[in-house]
Amino acid sequence: MSDLPLADIQGFILRTYAMPILRVLTLKVTQPEAARQFLGTLVGCGNDRHPQIAIATATGWTVKPRYCLNIGLTYTGLAALGLPPSSLTSFPEEFAAGAAARAERVGDTGSSSPAHWKDPFACPDLHIVLFLFAETEDALEQASSQLQAMYARDGALSLLSTQEARSLPGNLAHFGYRDGFAQPTIEGGLPALMPDALPKAPAGEFLLGHPSQYKDFSYPVPVPEALGRNGSFLAFRILAQDCHGFEQFLTEAEHRTGLDRELVAAKLCGRWRNGTPLSLSPDSQNELIPLEKRNSFDYVPSDSVPNAFDDSRGYRCPLGSHIRRMNPRSSIVAGNGGLKHRIMRRGLPYGPPYDPAHPGDGIERGLLGLFICVSLKDQFEFLMSAWANDGNFAPGLHDTRDPIIGNNGSDASSDSTFLIPIEGQKLPIELIGLSRFVTCRGAAYCFLPAVAAIRYISALPTMPSESDILDNISRQCSA
Repeated sequence: MSDLPLADIQGFILRTYAMPILRVLTLKVTQPEAARQFLGTLVGCGNDRHPQIAIATATGWTVKPRYCLNIGLTYTGLAALGLPPSSLTSFPEEFAAGAAARAERVGDTGSSSPAHWKDPFACPDLHIVLFLFAETEDALEQASSQLQAMYARDGALSLLSTQEARSLPGNLAHFGYRDGFAQPTIEGGLPALMPDALPKAPAGEFLLGHPSQYKDFSYPVPVPEALGRNGSFLAFRILAQDCHGFEQFLTEAEHRTGLDRELVAAKLCGRWRNGTPLSLSPDSQNELIPLEKRNSFDYVPSDSVPNAFDDSRGYRCPLGSHIRRMNPRSSIVAGNGGLKHRIMRRGLPYGPPYDPAHPGDGIERGLLGLFICVSLKDQFEFLMSAWANDGNFAPGLHDTRDPIIGNNGSDASSDSTFLIPIEGQKLPIELIGLSRFVTCRGAAYCFLPAVAAIRYISALPTMPSESDILDNISRQCSA
């Protein structure tokens, strides 16, 4: 195992907090020096008499905290904080461009395009994103009040927006699926909350400065090393879910095909809505498979799961199902293997539970999604472009897209279908009429600095303004 400095690594990279509340604050730097001082207070720098809110790191807990705070910095935020050009130019081009500029690459077109995003997510003034997870509403409000006092002091930062998320009863997502099963286990990191039968991810698949998932290759570390090492990247996304449209599609598919609507839901996702994978229970959601075993499967026999059912043709779990596209495990797929592009998924639902008796209540529901990786281009963007929205993900998909998060519907170029292979039947069952069930309502690409990096940024010297430089030149000329 690698020797990772857990106290230097932002906690949500290596662990799930399993907290039911999330508040996301977006901020604009208005006074760079004061903003850097604010960052310093988050990691214990200075002699602030106000309560300090430490960054939640990856160290083990003896007592679970009441809340955890993590921070992401956009590229324009790093510039606004005063990082020199030598550091800014050392960051990857996709991060520097930002989520809005890269939207088309990940399928954020039409109704998901930046033109329709919530403020301020298509705006370069979005500089800092704070992720505040909490156990209780009281803990959330206490921490939020402390934070507000800290970032507003001396006009350091101004609040742009607040996004709220809360867990739903039964740990369900809005489409009714139990979520949170499949997460990579990082070599040298913390034990997984849910056991994972797949090989551990090298530390450099999620942390800068360590050997990556590719042999003899590590992703470049932004300079200086004190800034980049042990950092990571995050795609934050506000994903609205069309619950009524999804349920309508299941009902219509049941009528057209004769398949039970819950089986249709399972085929679309790759799991029954209670979380049981089709690979382990293809015919019934009522198999008594313990929670800790619901991630112990593969789609073909592998070194990790040698007794896995050979589902190369997708008779149990369709090749194009959501979880198979997003985590193909040992399947042969585009991109040199299913274990080369893994991401860490965090987040919580927003909006109240969907009530089928009141489908047109006008309330937006969805997910505040946090997708963590060492390379936005090779992991997050690759998953969205090559696997979610490209029919060449695996043979036999015929230009179809991810049935749940894919860019389906009127503004997509695909025929908006989903294929269910049936053993002994020459042609698959074809479900037609998929729409865009998930719409992006905002996104941001963030750098997740290590604790040492936050200290480094907080100690940057104050750069003279253009007016100061001109005044100094004027004084020298006068002298």
